[in-house]
Amino acid sequence: MPLINNHVLMSDANNFSTDQPINPYYHHSPLDLDAARVEHEAIHKLLVQAGIEVIQVASPTDSQDGVYTANWALVRGDKAILARLPSARKAEEDYAEEVLTDLGKTVIRVPNNLRFSGQGDALPCGDYLFCGSGYRSDEAAQEFAAKELGFKRIQLQTVPQLDALGNPVVNMASGWPDSFFYDIDLALAVIKAPDSTQKGLIAYCPAAFTADSHAILAAMNDVDKIEVSIEEAEYAFATNLVSTGQTVVMSGRAPKLAADLRAHGLTVLSPNPDIVELAKGGGFIRCTSLTIV
Repeated sequence: MPLINNHVLMSDANNFSTDQPINPYYHHSPLDLDAARVEHEAIHKLLVQAGIEVIQVASPTDSQDGVYTANWALVRGDKAILARLPSARKAEEDYAEEVLTDLGKTVIRVPNNLRFSGQGDALPCGDYLFCGSGYRSDEAAQEFAAKELGFKRIQLQTVPQLDALGNPVVNMASGWPDSFFYDIDLALAVIKAPDSTQKGLIAYCPAAFTADSHAILAAMNDVDKIEVSIEEAEYAFATNLVSTGQTVVMSGRAPKLAADLRAHGLTVLSPNPDIVELAKGGGFIRCTSLTIV
């Protein structure tokens, strides 16, 4: 069985803030930065416990969301497709390029100023790449990344955030359309990669996707699916997890998904203390780590 997420990159929570509310999860309540640091270290310890090699770097000093390294790029082999992020996160782009270059990666930028949210919106599953577009990423950018890295793109669409009149919401800080599933890793998780000996396994929230996306997923016969409730996906960040294919590091507030994963023979680890402060920026466990091998 192929293991996944063997090596990841993490920054730190030292410069984390929620000053610019660039997604629907931002809280008006004050941020406890010391508690966020403790949460981040708890995630790091569990990733190491799961057998993952973690490379740590400092977070950029001039970006509120530099703790969410998953959005820095999409990496496969010696290539990294650099993200193009909202204005509140622009400083991360050059910083991420420097870090990834130092790690021996050939860094490639997406063309034509296309938006690209890196691994947050593009989840590898063997040779498949589950992509979500429309909020933080343009489909053309994901097509470019998949071609450069040799993936077969599975293009999906999550549902938008709606206002009281049922109209799609445009985020006031970023100027971009918004969704509670603005990155696909908030609606779908890769648990196991398919190979010649086994099917792949994903967990996904049906309520987070459009009908067309349901049909695309249903047609994938070499990938088994675990369904996640909207309550666990949206309020417990259930799919924003890291799996090695044997061990899953995930939210402690998603008991149904945890039970389903154990039924598939996986070990489940959840951080203590629970992730509360880091979630105020709309990110969770998967967001804090970028797979680099």
